[in-house]
Amino acid sequence: MPPHGRRRLSSLTVTLSLFFLFVSTASAVSAVLGIDLGTEYIKTALVKPGIPLEIVLTKDSKRKETAAVAFKPSKASKQDPDVFPERVYGGDALALSARFPGDVYPNLKPLLAQHFQSSDLVSVYKSRHPELQPLPSKERGTVGFKSSSFQQGDDLFLVEELLAMELKNIKANALALAGKASTIRDVVVTIPPFYTAEEKRAVVMAAELAGLRILSLISDGLAVGLNYATSRTFPTINEGGQPEVHLVYDMGAGSASATILRFQGRTVKDIGKFNKTVQEVQVLGIGWETSLGGDVLNQVIVDDMLEKFADSPGVKKLGAQLEQIRQHGRTMAKLWKESERLRQVLSANTETQASFEGLYHDDVNFRYKVSRAEFEKLASKYTDKVKTPITMALESAKLSLSDLESVILHGGAVRTPFIHQELETVVGSSDKIRTNVNSDEAAVFGAAFKAASISPSFRVKEIRTGDTPGFALGAWWTADGKEKQQKLFTPTSVIGAEKQVAFKVLEDFTFTLYQQVFSQSGQKIEVPVTEVQTKNMTASVKKLEDTFGCAGADISTRFAIRLSPTDGLPEVVSGTVSCEATEKKGGVVDGMKDLFGFGSKKGEQKPLAEDAKGVESPSLTVDAETATSSPKESQTAESVLAEQTPDEKRKEAMKKTQTIYIDFTTESAGLPQLSNETLQRIKDRLSAFDDSDRSRVRREETLNTLEAFAYKARDLLEDESFISASTASQRAEIEDKFKAASDWLYGEGAEATRQTLKERLDELRGLVNPVQKRKDEAVKRPEAIKSLQDALDQVKVMVDVVKQAQESYSIQLEMASSTSSSLVDSTSSVSDSSTISSAPEITSTSSTAVDDFADLDDDPLTSSTSSPDSTATPSTPLPPQPPPYTEADLTSLISTRDEVQSWLDAKLAAQAKLSPSDDPAILASDLTAKSTDLNHQVMKILQKQMKANRPPPPPPKKPGKGTKGGKKAAKKGTKNSVNIEDLLKDLSPQEREEIERAMKDAEGKTNGEDSSGKEAEKLKEKLQKKMEHGEL
Repeated sequence: MPPHGRRRLSSLTVTLSLFFLFVSTASAVSAVLGIDLGTEYIKTALVKPGIPLEIVLTKDSKRKETAAVAFKPSKASKQDPDVFPERVYGGDALALSARFPGDVYPNLKPLLAQHFQSSDLVSVYKSRHPELQPLPSKERGTVGFKSSSFQQGDDLFLVEELLAMELKNIKANALALAGKASTIRDVVVTIPPFYTAEEKRAVVMAAELAGLRILSLISDGLAVGLNYATSRTFPTINEGGQPEVHLVYDMGAGSASATILRFQGRTVKDIGKFNKTVQEVQVLGIGWETSLGGDVLNQVIVDDMLEKFADSPGVKKLGAQLEQIRQHGRTMAKLWKESERLRQVLSANTETQASFEGLYHDDVNFRYKVSRAEFEKLASKYTDKVKTPITMALESAKLSLSDLESVILHGGAVRTPFIHQELETVVGSSDKIRTNVNSDEAAVFGAAFKAASISPSFRVKEIRTGDTPGFALGAWWTADGKEKQQKLFTPTSVIGAEKQVAFKVLEDFTFTLYQQVFSQSGQKIEVPVTEVQTKNMTASVKKLEDTFGCAGADISTRFAIRLSPTDGLPEVVSGTVSCEATEKKGGVVDGMKDLFGFGSKKGEQKPLAEDAKGVESPSLTVDAETATSSPKESQTAESVLAEQTPDEKRKEAMKKTQTIYIDFTTESAGLPQLSNETLQRIKDRLSAFDDSDRSRVRREETLNTLEAFAYKARDLLEDESFISASTASQRAEIEDKFKAASDWLYGEGAEATRQTLKERLDELRGLVNPVQKRKDEAVKRPEAIKSLQDALDQVKVMVDVVKQAQESYSIQLEMASSTSSSLVDSTSSVSDSSTISSAPEITSTSSTAVDDFADLDDDPLTSSTSSPDSTATPSTPLPPQPPPYTEADLTSLISTRDEVQSWLDAKLAAQAKLSPSDDPAILASDLTAKSTDLNHQVMKILQKQMKANRPPPPPPKKPGKGTKGGKKAAKKGTKNSVNIEDLLKDLSPQEREEIERAMKDAEGKTNGEDSSGKEAEKLKEKLQKKMEHGEL
């Protein structure tokens, strides 16, 4: 094994590390949601980089979505069992309640995890929506619905499945706000403080079916308090400050609740030696009233409308009874929808009215009028229930009203005047009633802030929250034939807290974690939450007894149980069995350790014998449980022990705790869990619904395209260019076909499938597109022909350029050849004369050669390298530079030009014989393609020319970095290396004229000031540098 600190990581470790790094990075760019899951409305807030805490709007641009989903039946879904009905959400779903009362599912939240047979909420819901068909589910006995518009199978729609559809719609709206590149999965959802374990699990299941992951469930009151704390700073208790205590009174459509919160600051240790102050929000007590809310107040108005409607002359004439009217789905849907509006109007007005046409019967109309005083009289029986949540919360927190600094109102129903007045009476003063938070959106903003604080993608103000489970929790099990029970957590314990629980059991057993809730009669009952079964406990206890000598009475069994930070339910973190065992020092093993030099370090170790001196003993580590020794080794150890003194033979006792972890399994108790087959069936049906919705969207797009095409045809038939590009018979056929298509669309086509609509659209396009193409070609053709002619002209010019370059090269080559011949003759004569004049005396020959060529200029390239004895010969001129174009380039240009020109002439001749209503012989796209091909050929030639004319790269800088002498030498060399007059010859006449004029101007300016012409000299230097670098 490598030494500590230098161990190599395995490939699996590296791979997993990279995987988790990728996952964390991917989650860092995703958005999170806060969802206020209300009974009547669902509100959502999005947190994304660049979008901090923004409300997600509905498709109608509203800030809250009605908690309703509807199945809109169609002829296709009724005829074909494989076709799914259309799903409609929110306000659009409620608008269908009067037409399809049996397929609109509003306010489903109270039915979550409710037993069909024993829950009063089921009967109340059915009385409000009589057309719906709630039935018990087979596996769990909870509420499910049978839809008359859904023909596939007899499976019910569970409440969790319908709620998952609403959450999917919410997720789609959030994605529209966040952008297509965003991903949304993590959410924090608000729940009432009285939700049991079964109801919490139902919310989590609905979210998972919707493709969402619950980061945390947060109670409504704490979410409001968290939003309240985001913009405030509270007294720091470390510095002697007193915490603030507030009560959040939340009354929505389904219930009323009160949450007492403690707000305070605390100084804690930060990174290093620094401290920081954090804010804390802690739940101290909760209370609730499930029979008080907006729906109950709406029911009061509905009951009053029903009684007055039953007494109306029209209904009496029909002979309808009150119970018959209550069972009429459309009538109840209309009354229930209108009751909500009436109650909201009465919050701001003293009276209001409503009118109904064709209520219960087509010939029966009804007009209802109610005042605020009448409404408050009807709802007087609920006045006393307003204080119930406050009283219950104060008792739970063990506080009084005087301990509260304020009562923060939240929820839509708190705006009801008599509710507000009763709260003032209960609190004792209107000064304590505060409306300093958004009563509609404070909870959803608090949930979104919680989601952002949990997610690693965001950094927010550090606010530590402490929620409570709401109910007492405990455990029961059987030991020694007796039922045992132990309380674990109180209703006000902090979620996330962990306890070590001891069990006096030494063999595998099962224990149950339970929750103490209230029954419908108000009695406390214990409901199982989780069952825990140990796996290796018996074997672990036996190992402690056999290996470590532990007695059964000394063995301790403990489990670490905590309240889950996600849902607040109890969960088992770990389990152990342990005992304190006595570990003896000495014995054979210790003797061997002493023998090899690993004995005691207290000065009692004896030196080795004489025969062992100078012998290295190998390193050896012996485990007390697994060590074995040979007879020889035992004999040696015994001899060592025999030499020990009596004090050394005394063994020192030592206590050590031996711990073995327990394997266990957990299973949710209470309501039976859905089987894997049922869950998969629900997921498949949701996916099929999604596919059906996408297909329906595509069908509607095809239908809209067909309608728009039909209207477009009318305009085309009146367009002069379209008329000129078509014949009279073609226009007549188009007119007949489009007229028939329009009539079909408003008849049978309204329910046609997408494939049928597409076939109709293709048929009409087959008539119009050829004419439209001729029309477009007539417009584009002249410009395309002109572009092709221009391209042909460019090719012609380039052919001339290539020919001239080749002819010039041929001429230069002939001249160079003749010059070379004359030089060869001259060289031969010089060589002969040199040979004749040679003599044995080298000195005289050399002197003669020097005298003969003394009047010639020295060649700068050869004078420095030639020896004094070398014989000078005429230099051979350089051969001419061949042009960059080859004969193949010229041939390709000519052939391409001739081919395109012939093609164009033939096509133009054919096109001239056609009428505007005939299909064109030449297409604009073909002309453009030919132009592109010619331009490509020309560009190839130009690129060769540009490459040949490209100046050579500048020479590398000479040594002398940063030195003054080096710079001067480089500068001097640059001046002498370029001749301005020679370089000006290579420029165009216009460029040469501009440069010469600039030089003359510079010299003229300096004549009166400096006869040396420094400015002109500077200009020359600049020109030389630019020429050397290829800039000129």
